Amino acid sequence: MGNLFCLYQVDQSTVAIKESFGKFDDVLEPGCHCVPWIFGKQLAGQLTLRVQQLDVKCETKTKDNVFVNVVASIQYRALADKASDAFYKLSNTRSQIQAYVFDVIRAFVPKLNLDDTFEQKNEIAKAVEEELEKAMSAYGYEIVQTLIVDIEPDEHVKRAMNEINAAARMRMAATEKAEAEKILQIKRAEGEAESKYLSGLGIARQRQAIVDGLRDSVLGFSVNVPGTTAKDVMDMVLVTQYFDTMKEIGASSKSSAVFLPHGPGAVRDVASQIRDGLLQGSSAT
Repeated sequence: MGNLFCLYQVDQSTVAIKESFGKFDDVLEPGCHCVPWIFGKQLAGQLTLRVQQLDVKCETKTKDNVFVNVVASIQYRALADKASDAFYKLSNTRSQIQAYVFDVIRAFVPKLNLDDTFEQKNEIAKAVEEELEKAMSAYGYEIVQTLIVDIEPDEHVKRAMNEINAAARMRMAATEKAEAEKILQIKRAEGEAESKYLSGLGIARQRQAIVDGLRDSVLGFSVNVPGTTAKDVMDMVLVTQYFDTMKEIGASSKSSAVFLPHGPGAVRDVASQIRDGLLQGSSAT
């Protein structure tokens, strides 16, 4: 019906190319237009002004001889004021863009090592966008944005990189673990040293208290019981301690069997041995 009445509809975000006897005549904006075919007018085609996206996968080699697949995402659109150039100058826009992307990536990436390729992804995208902008503007197209969405090395290289990373992390973990164990051992040794030091102080104070108590007992007994000597008091104290020790050994359920000579003579021998030991220690100092 549109052809019969020479009426044509152009959709939104689209322009139509009108020709007169096969020659470009005008660019029709969205809306309804009269194209009298009886006077040689016709529509050559339509051109969308929407942003389009083209994903280009390019295989190339890095400076350290690693093959990688670089995936670039190109977002582009035709310019309304250059619609005739976009329609007539290029027969296959996507192939043209793909060729330029291949050219830039294969010229840029071989200058970089693999690690630098990942780090300079934005620089690669910028180089591709600048080259495309210069080339495609002459054909009536605008490059909206260029993204490097993926850099994928060979599967064996990826596995090797993961193994290197895992080994480095394991080495770091082992170092940290060894450092933690070292600190733990140092702290444990410091704690043991402090514990032994405090234990020694406690034993020294205990012995000092025992000596002070014995001295006070001997002096008090000598004053209250005239005619006794310090030796007599010490013998009595040792006998008392001896019986207290025997009592504790007999009262404990976990004590092992202890065989000691028992009797008045044995007590005298024990007292003599202790007294001789004390005298020898005093003479040695």
